[in-house]
Amino acid sequence: MKSNPVQEQKRIALIERSALQVGRPIFHSILIIVVSFLPVFLLTGREGRLFHPLAWTKTLVILSSMVLAITWVPALMAYFMKGNMRPESRNPVSSFFVRVYEPVLRWCLRWKKTTLTLNIVALGFAIFLFSRLGQEFMPPLNEGTLLFMPVALPDASNAEMKRILQIQDKILASVPEVKNVLGKAGRIASATDPSPLNMIETIIELKPRSQWRKGVTRDSLIRELNLKLQIPGVTNGWTQPIINRINMLNTGIRTDVGVKVFGEQLDTLQQIEQQIARVLQSIPGVVDLYPEPLSGGRFLDIAIRREALGRYGISTETVNHVIEFAIGGASVSQMVEGRERFSINVRLAQDWRQTLDEIREIPIQTAHGPVPLSAVADIRLTEGPSMINSENALLRGTVLFDVRGRDMGSTVEEAIQKVKQSVHLPPGYFIEWSGEWENQVHARKTLKLVLPIVLFTIFFILYLTFENWPDTWNVLLTVPFGLTGGILMVYFWGAQLSVAVVVGFIALFGLVVETGVVMIIYLDEAMRRMIQEKGRRVDRATLQQYVIEGAVKRLRPKLMTVLIALLGLVPVLWSKGTGIELMRPIALPMIGGVISSAICVLLVMPVVYQLFKERELRKYGEIKLPLTDSLTLNENI
Repeated sequence: MKSNPVQEQKRIALIERSALQVGRPIFHSILIIVVSFLPVFLLTGREGRLFHPLAWTKTLVILSSMVLAITWVPALMAYFMKGNMRPESRNPVSSFFVRVYEPVLRWCLRWKKTTLTLNIVALGFAIFLFSRLGQEFMPPLNEGTLLFMPVALPDASNAEMKRILQIQDKILASVPEVKNVLGKAGRIASATDPSPLNMIETIIELKPRSQWRKGVTRDSLIRELNLKLQIPGVTNGWTQPIINRINMLNTGIRTDVGVKVFGEQLDTLQQIEQQIARVLQSIPGVVDLYPEPLSGGRFLDIAIRREALGRYGISTETVNHVIEFAIGGASVSQMVEGRERFSINVRLAQDWRQTLDEIREIPIQTAHGPVPLSAVADIRLTEGPSMINSENALLRGTVLFDVRGRDMGSTVEEAIQKVKQSVHLPPGYFIEWSGEWENQVHARKTLKLVLPIVLFTIFFILYLTFENWPDTWNVLLTVPFGLTGGILMVYFWGAQLSVAVVVGFIALFGLVVETGVVMIIYLDEAMRRMIQEKGRRVDRATLQQYVIEGAVKRLRPKLMTVLIALLGLVPVLWSKGTGIELMRPIALPMIGGVISSAICVLLVMPVVYQLFKERELRKYGEIKLPLTDSLTLNENI
């Protein structure tokens, strides 16, 4: 059956006009989503490297979908939408949801103040819970291995550290969840690893979760291992291999949080460290507290007596050579193996230089025969700094600690406040809080600077979209109500406020604004149809009827949006793959926010829209629309 040319022409014209009508709002809503991701693009450091790919992927997908929406979709509609189209009212699924939704919407429009009051109470409750959320920089990724970093006293000998290392490895290997243990004391032959001899690094490889004892979690396993490894004089520390190296490269701190103390004198720095450590001991959540000792190192001090050298007729250079060859070791030759070269060092065997008395008896050849080293030098053990750290041309001391059983944000904030009250720094000395906290403060400053600019830009784009203030404020006022579900989801799931959660809220913000824009389009279309059929001067009952018609048309696309988002995000909640610790905090606010935004857009937005239109009726006696009234979508085909 051939189609009527006039009918076909009207159908094509209607599709063109429909595309033109929604083209600008679609472009502006896509622009809003892109602008809302601007804070993510401006993140720097580790958080920027983690979330920039997400922001770029989301932006490129949104831009490509906009191109398809204004080019490909109208072409497909013109090609496939022919003949008699089945009306939406005859769709059984849509009809069911309309029968449920319409009475609820009528009740909300009848009891506007009650509806708004309930949503304001829910928003206030959500804001209260938001203020109670714990804070952290980034959710800790499970690397599958643990890094145990105990530190002994600075004067611990090589033999003692070897004994401690062997004991710890045996204890760790005895736990059923541990697969392999590899420990190292001191540093390797590299200038990039300045680890002192008294610091141990033990990598603990864990078995798959399926082989763990019932009820054992990663945190409970760390607590169990920590209790078993309580060795006097040793301070334990727990982290993971990859994040430990990243933190040490970025901040120089190997624990979650550290306090850097800067000044000119090592003794004063150590006193300040001890004061800070005493304050931190009383703060809940602070564990593995370790003020790095700036003294306590044991040194062999050999002071040559020049008057004795003259008595025996030997020079200082001769004594120094004897000390070098006997104790320190001196290079006498070189061994060649292929392209490799190895120095050959000579010194006394360890049995001849193990104690002070043995060192004092080291012989020195003179013209009158050998004499002991003690005859020409005073030999004693002295204390001094085991390691001198500097940063920005200043001496630096460090107080290290981890945070467990409490969120990092509140713990460090309480620590900062108590340290300010209790620790008084001399002139020329200052402290800095570093580690994960330093990254958290940096990300927070970036977001606080960028978010107000983004909100103002989105407000300006919304005004360009609707060309009137009521519709602009309608979309913006309903955004906080839409974010309520995201806050509730994050709180009751037990997550903490981190950069990942903030990124999830940013993505949710763009989605809520987009759905609000589309709802306003449908409501404005209903107003145009009302003006065409009833005129601009109408009563409240007629206004409400057309608001209901416009909102009901938004029901099916909104439910589709919610369903698609939930189908894509809900599986993340129960996933257990690598990196899920970072994905779940992003998904949590979006899952709860999608549900609450559906309620907000379908129930609260029509209420606010009708309140603005009723205000126009009271003020002007008629309904005003800023867009062209002649552009309608209700022509008969």
